[in-house]
Amino acid sequence: MRKIILVIAPHPDDEVLGCGGTIANHCQQGDAVYLCVVTKAYTPDWSKKFLKDRPKKVQRANKILGIKKTYFLDFPTVKLDTIPQKKLNEAILGIVKKVNPDVLFIPHRGDLNRDHRLIFEASLVATRPGPHQVSRILSYESLSETEWGQPIAPFLPNVYVDISKTLDKKIAAMKCNQEEIRPMPHPRSLEIIKSLAQKRGSEAGLLCAESFALIKETIR
Repeated sequence: MRKIILVIAPHPDDEVLGCGGTIANHCQQGDAVYLCVVTKAYTPDWSKKFLKDRPKKVQRANKILGIKKTYFLDFPTVKLDTIPQKKLNEAILGIVKKVNPDVLFIPHRGDLNRDHRLIFEASLVATRPGPHQVSRILSYESLSETEWGQPIAPFLPNVYVDISKTLDKKIAAMKCNQEEIRPMPHPRSLEIIKSLAQKRGSEAGLLCAESFALIKETIR
């Protein structure tokens, strides 16, 4: 049976880093994957050219992975702590109601970037038991945020997805966000992205994997 998947990304490229291979898997299996990008950049911290090009790059990455549609909430990047939590909760709830997902992917609750932590909380508020039940909620890891936030709350994966056949799509999608890629040994280098996939794979007897922390699962 076809599933409806919703991925909540604090910033463009978090979805690629956290679950790009898994997204590609779902799309290849005929599932419908939707993306919600919560924040956007702004001047003068980012150039006008960057702001103009960023949505196009997101769409290119989406096409590679197979994402059906992206919703942009346009809250200010790294300033979510200036937004009333109720407003963020309601915005994410609006997307959840619109997409009506079976499976939800959200950032880890202990990521160093506070945007990620606030979105984790808002996503749980948005999926409290009600008329529609999200059957499965998984949190993903974002390189340079999750491992640097370990003192806040360690990331303890207990679900592994084989991305041996879709790692190339994950890397290609990441290349669409070239400005986010750093040289070795930075965790957002292509080499480290591949290395993490191999390490997570080795933890589950796979060649390459993405790992997740299961937050909730309802079996009917």
